[in-house]
Amino acid sequence: MFKNTVIVGAQWGDEGKGKIIDILSERADYIVRYQGGSNAGHTVVVNGKEYIFHLIPSGILHKGKICCIGNGVTVDPASLIKEIHGLAAAGIKAENRLKISPLAHLIFPYHKTLDELRELKRTNQIGTTRRGIGPCYADKVNRCGIRMLDLLNPGVFKEKLKDNLREKNEIFKKVYNHKGLDFSRLYREYLEFGKFLEPYVCNIVALLNNAVKADKRILFEGAQGTFLDIDFGTYPFVTSSSATSGGSCIGSGVSPIHIHNVVGVAKAYTTRVGEGPFPTEFDPQFGKFIRDKGGEYGATTGRPRRCGWFDLVMMKESVLLNGISEVALTKLDILHGLKEIKIAVAYKYKNSTFEEFPRDAEVLSKAKPVYKTLPGWDQPAEKITSYKQLPKNARAYISFLENSLEAKISILSIGSARDETLFL
Repeated sequence: MFKNTVIVGAQWGDEGKGKIIDILSERADYIVRYQGGSNAGHTVVVNGKEYIFHLIPSGILHKGKICCIGNGVTVDPASLIKEIHGLAAAGIKAENRLKISPLAHLIFPYHKTLDELRELKRTNQIGTTRRGIGPCYADKVNRCGIRMLDLLNPGVFKEKLKDNLREKNEIFKKVYNHKGLDFSRLYREYLEFGKFLEPYVCNIVALLNNAVKADKRILFEGAQGTFLDIDFGTYPFVTSSSATSGGSCIGSGVSPIHIHNVVGVAKAYTTRVGEGPFPTEFDPQFGKFIRDKGGEYGATTGRPRRCGWFDLVMMKESVLLNGISEVALTKLDILHGLKEIKIAVAYKYKNSTFEEFPRDAEVLSKAKPVYKTLPGWDQPAEKITSYKQLPKNARAYISFLENSLEAKISILSIGSARDETLFL
């Protein structure tokens, strides 16, 4: 692994980043979550036990690693404290190893309420997780957000919360016919959250830049995926933060000159949760078959994921946007037993063929994929310990993807456990 590496989702999220981050964390000194919020769900399986992380970097499972929640993350204090308690119950202590940026913005119940009410009122729903992420980022941009450092100053926090509730309650009552939220209860509850989290708050910018000077290894952990990025994703069916590799600098305070490598994580097929265009989506029957075989249900919401063939058009765009030089390909094992496997190499819409990812929502929603068909393989990939042991057709599939992407597939996941991983 290069000294400072960004791990980024190369598709629509849910690519298996949690496992890849967990594995690469063993070689890192610092692991930094740089965007998103508790709408993310990173699943890691260690010794048969499943851990699901929403805010804490999965590197916390490795002893001695420093895990940071950067300024680009929106923090739901209740969710974070629940994670900390869950780790403690499993015998994993976060004290002295978990660091939270004082500049991270906080999610409040009014963000979640607004998220839900707005989604219910919309004609064209976007499929939000209703965790309050979007409204929290909106407050950040509107310059009325409340940050972690505000929570540690009761006087400042009181005035900011009053100001926010005055506005939010007006919106709730007049737009959504909702009674609004009570100041006193929220104020007391969040002050308690602040007391619990204060020992974890740390100047992340200084911490990480001192680590750079000390020649330490930093792993930057992205949430969601490239095509959920607020700028480059399939807008408006996106998340509210910069999920591409560029977000790692904005969300941590580390300069781009200190990023040495970007690893894109992609499934051997494609999935997405919620609404939005999906050119390579399977028909409902085959989609259910792959969903059940691959356990394709959201780690955060439990929602069923939509499934489709591998999309080279979007993956090439992802390599371009993120500067991906290495790919971690996950869930190859789910494809075994198929007679043939398809890969989208272009889109067709009306009389045009698109080899580059189109940004027009109409084109994306109505385009038909142009497929390259490769033979499948019958042999299961489980218990394989080297690349040479993979079925011939599986190796041909990997080789085709690698040559098409012009990026090396350096990690291959053939199961959920740590030891079900091949380094190529």
